[in-house]
Order: sequence, then C-alpha cells, then structure tokens
Amino acid sequence: MTDTPIKTRREGGVLEVTIDRPKANAIDLITSRIMGKIFQDFRDDDSLRVAIITGSGPKFFCPGWDLKAAAAGDAVDGDYGVGGFGGMQELRDLNKPIIAAINGICCGGGLEIALSTDLILAAEHATFALPEIRSGTVADAASIKLPKRIPYHIAMDMLLTGRWLDAQEAHRWGFVNEILAADRLMERAWELARLLESGPPLVYAAIKEVVREAEGSKFQDTMNKITRRQLKTVDILYGSEDNLEGARAFAEKRDPVWKGR
Repeated sequence: MTDTPIKTRREGGVLEVTIDRPKANAIDLITSRIMGKIFQDFRDDDSLRVAIITGSGPKFFCPGWDLKAAAAGDAVDGDYGVGGFGGMQELRDLNKPIIAAINGICCGGGLEIALSTDLILAAEHATFALPEIRSGTVADAASIKLPKRIPYHIAMDMLLTGRWLDAQEAHRWGFVNEILAADRLMERAWELARLLESGPPLVYAAIKEVVREAEGSKFQDTMNKITRRQLKTVDILYGSEDNLEGARAFAEKRDPVWKGR
C-alpha cells in the first residue's frame, strides 16, 4: 500500500523499515500499532536476520509522539500496539540485531526508538534531544535507558533541560556509533546489515537476551543462569548445530556456514 505511514523493503535476510509520515515522521497510535506488527513479524520470521530503521526525507528521523494527533484525541496512554511506542521498545524476545540510521532530527520518542536499537548511525546533520520537559511531560523510556548508556550527568542534562546535541556530541558521549555524510548513511547501514546477516543468528539471540538479563541483575546471578542454561536462547545455542559448526569450521580452517539451528 502506497499510503501506509511505514514503508518496508526486504532484501535477503535484511528488512528496512522507514517511517514515512510527512512532514516530520511523528508517530500516532495507528502508526505505532503498524510498527508493532512489522517488528513482531520480523521477530517471528526465521528467514529475517537484521532490521534497519530510518526516516523518510532529509530532515527528520522521528520527533516521537504526534502532538497534533494527541490534540485531536489520541491518548498518551492509549493502545500503542504489541511492541509499545514505536513497535519495538516493549516487544518481548526481540533477539535480532536492529540498526538505526538517523537521517535528521531525532528527539523525544524518536530518540527512545533509537535507544531501543543495537547500533546507531547518524548523518552529519542529525540532532538529538529530549524536549518533553518543555511540554510538561516525562520522557519515560529515555529516563530509564539513557542514564545507563551515557554519563549520568549528561543524561540528566538532556532530560532536565531538553537541550539539543549535534551528531558529534552524541558520538562523543557514546550513544552514536558512527557519523556519516548524509549520502553515505543508508549505504553504511546496509553494509553493517549484510555483515550481521552473515553472522550466527543463535549467538546474536543469546547476546541480546544475556544483555537484557544482566541489565537488572547481579553479575554472578546472570552468569549462573548462563552456565545452568536457564536462559532460553543460551540453551538453544548450546544444543544447536551452529554451536558445533563454529568449532568444526575453526578446526577445519574454513568459514562457518550458519543455519540458525
């Protein structure tokens, strides 16, 4: 459908997801629910290995919540869909790599979406902020995530003042992996996606579950769950063909062939 607010493109095991809601790519309840279904299908499709999320146009990645839709009746605590706001923040067992390609303004809920991905690439002109303080509300997901990702005082500065960071400062504080010329952004995102597509999907799944588990646990508690195979993805990995394939390929001095099983 040409009028959908979310465009998708698939090549091999890579899914590209583009927020396409002119003028600013803001997200209303309907768009969020569409995104949730897209990422749920991505999660459940074993032939898909990696996703890229970006915004349409040269100016906006996503400013987050659509305030015009809110003014027209969309409730801030309404039904965002299966994955919460933006489709992935609260989607359980999303154990595949996701790359954010930030092509412009990334603020509010748009930044929260970016923080839900695993790698963040930014165009040179990209900017970042959490301006919710100015509209009298709380950047809830960012308040949870950002102080764990960057220095506490920088995170609190962003949350309490709503000030804007350019791509260079975002990179300096560590929540942007790479800065690229605008015309190189998607090319680089696809390069990374192809690299990840060629990797071991069961290992990626285990990495993501371990990282999530460790976020709210003591080191030894998480290690015990790993060694006792109490994490689903780790248990699957340790009993898999791919786990044996890695050792065999090393011993035979060849590239491994990952089957995801």
